[in-house]
Amino acid sequence: MNAALDPIVSEFSSQEDASAYDQWFRAKVEAALQRADDPATPRFTTDQVMRAIDGVIQAAQAKHAQRRLG
Repeated sequence: MNAALDPIVSEFSSQEDASAYDQWFRAKVEAALQRADDPATPRFTTDQVMRAIDGVIQAAQAKHAQRRLG
């Protein structure tokens, strides 16, 4: 049965679509939790992540400035 769902209540057009998404999402979360528990998974400190993000932002700003001067 492909019951239609109210778009105000659900972003899915049918219960089957909602169930399929729920199954997919739960599988993704389970896989992520397994990776997080794996000692071989690389770990990063907040400072390492912030430095990497700052580098990406600076590169994007430089590229944008170069386009403006073009």
